Amino acid sequence: MKRAKFDLFMSLSRQRSLQVLILFGILYVFLVGLEVPFVFRNGFSLVSQDGFGTGQFSKSFVLDSEEELEEKEAPNRPLDVPLMVPNQSKPERKIREIKSPLSGLVFDGSYVNMTSNDGFSGILKSTKEAFEVGKKFWKELELYKKEVGIVESNKTEECPHSISISGSEFLGKGRMMVLPCGLTLGSHITVVGRPKRAHQEHDPKISLLREGQFLMVSQFMMELQGLKTVDGEDPPRILHFNPRLSGDWSGKPMIEQNTCYRMQWGTAQRCDGWRSRDDEETVDGQVKCEEWIRDNDTNHSEQSKTSWWLNRLVGRKKKVDFDWPFPFSEDRLFVLTLSAGFEGYHVNVDGRHVTSFPYRIGFALEDATGLSLNGDIDVDSVFAASLPTSHPSFAPQRHLDMSNRWRAPPLLDQPVDLFIGILSAGNHFAERMAIRRSWLQHQLIKSSNVVARFFVALHARKDINVELKKEAEFFGDIVIVPFMDNYDLVVLKTVAICEYGVHVAFAKNIMKCDDDTFVRVDAVIKEINKIPENRSLYVGNINYYHKPLRNGKWAVTYEEWPEEDYPPYANGPGYIISSAIANFIVSEFNKHELKLFKMEDVSMGMWVEKFNSSSRPVQYVHSLKFSQSGCVDDYYTAHYQSPRQMICMWNKLQQLGRPQCCNMR
Repeated sequence: MKRAKFDLFMSLSRQRSLQVLILFGILYVFLVGLEVPFVFRNGFSLVSQDGFGTGQFSKSFVLDSEEELEEKEAPNRPLDVPLMVPNQSKPERKIREIKSPLSGLVFDGSYVNMTSNDGFSGILKSTKEAFEVGKKFWKELELYKKEVGIVESNKTEECPHSISISGSEFLGKGRMMVLPCGLTLGSHITVVGRPKRAHQEHDPKISLLREGQFLMVSQFMMELQGLKTVDGEDPPRILHFNPRLSGDWSGKPMIEQNTCYRMQWGTAQRCDGWRSRDDEETVDGQVKCEEWIRDNDTNHSEQSKTSWWLNRLVGRKKKVDFDWPFPFSEDRLFVLTLSAGFEGYHVNVDGRHVTSFPYRIGFALEDATGLSLNGDIDVDSVFAASLPTSHPSFAPQRHLDMSNRWRAPPLLDQPVDLFIGILSAGNHFAERMAIRRSWLQHQLIKSSNVVARFFVALHARKDINVELKKEAEFFGDIVIVPFMDNYDLVVLKTVAICEYGVHVAFAKNIMKCDDDTFVRVDAVIKEINKIPENRSLYVGNINYYHKPLRNGKWAVTYEEWPEEDYPPYANGPGYIISSAIANFIVSEFNKHELKLFKMEDVSMGMWVEKFNSSSRPVQYVHSLKFSQSGCVDDYYTAHYQSPRQMICMWNKLQQLGRPQCCNMR
């Protein structure tokens, strides 16, 4: 009996064990059925070699393109049911829509005293005129039909590589040869002509003689001219070349060169026969003035030169002979070649170098859209070669990638930590595109904690303005300041940056930089955070006790700046101010009490100094890492960076995780 019960118990145990084993088998098959598709979907490389099902995975990332170099947020696994986390959800951030790319900066020129002669009133007059022209240009853009813009944008501007016209054709065109796409490096123009014989000149403005008297005059003017922008004014003279065979106040032949913008002449460069001094700056290694005048001493020693000047000083007359004569003679054919070098224009006559004229601020080679010849000259022919076949800076179809990935993030309805205003020019399409593809992709900017905008004034060329407006509307990162662009008025863009940063971006701090400046956004933020929040700040590469240059390319007259020293100022390629200072600048501008100076960075130093004396103290922070003249190790900003360098520096930041320069142009 007991034996039968024992056998029954063992039989039931075996059945239960078998059922458990079957259950485990079914569960195993079920788990394998889930895992195998996952492996096939995601690849066997995801499975750790330490053991299947351990949960340890490895993945290698290869940077195959610039797209992979962007900072990206980690992707979220989609959920069938929204995950609810109580008391941890962030408040919804509202997006603000900016409908127009036009700056809110307004200039009321009615108070400007047009008769005042002090140094600051001159720039106010130019500002008034520039805003009047800009208002006209903007109105034309607003009336411009979209369909016309679309048609024109699909056309590539083509210009001839060379132009040749005869003297009769030149005369029939009003003594003007049009250069549709301007000039570029290496362009040259050859003029074959013949100066006329001297004639009696009765105009008192030229002869400075009394009524009834006259002077024998023979001179002509060759000019590179830009586009006329204002009715009633002459077009800008980018280069004025004026040989005076006879009739100059000096009483001897000479050549004068100059520039003229908005009817205002610059400082003249006169070549009167003496070679430029050895200590004077050269232009592409060429002296500004060659020697053609010599006295009776054929050796022309330093002693004879000193004696000549001494005799001239005491008024003793001495006959001067020319053994290499003045390059132009009355009624004698000449061949003149004007060429564009790296640093300036060079003039050769009959195969010999005569003068060189350095480029002046505010003019570019591409702006020279016409050549004129007037005065006492008969033109035989004009030939221009090595011309750009398209506008050197205006080729947006090559530089603009109309992709949504480059668009500016939306502006949020809340204050931002930093607003960055980038100064740019209408035709700097390539520079803006390089910045969009590099440091504007920083996560601080993509998340809208830092906001950046380009500030651009209107260009003299209508087609550039049309493309600029379309670019602004597409990318949403351009603020158009409605005045006619001019180098001396760059300071107005800085005021516009302050106005936008205070009234639109609600920024705690405002940074200004140029479109050839690479900015390490995170490093700049860290530098700002070192300063207590209750302090006004002025951060950058600060100059102390700098003196104005009275000669050369950056010359400042005593009328423009009468003092011997500038106030402390940060170099323009990159500096930061607090919102309190920016608000003060905008307020002073609106009250017509803000002094404007043609050097933008000096202006900011002047404004900060005034704020410092009238409001709470400013903390000046100087750092050489805001590089002024290129790129330095561990930089905060790097100046003079080409579009190619911008991309290279951004790639190195992403690959290496540290700032490294790209020294190529």
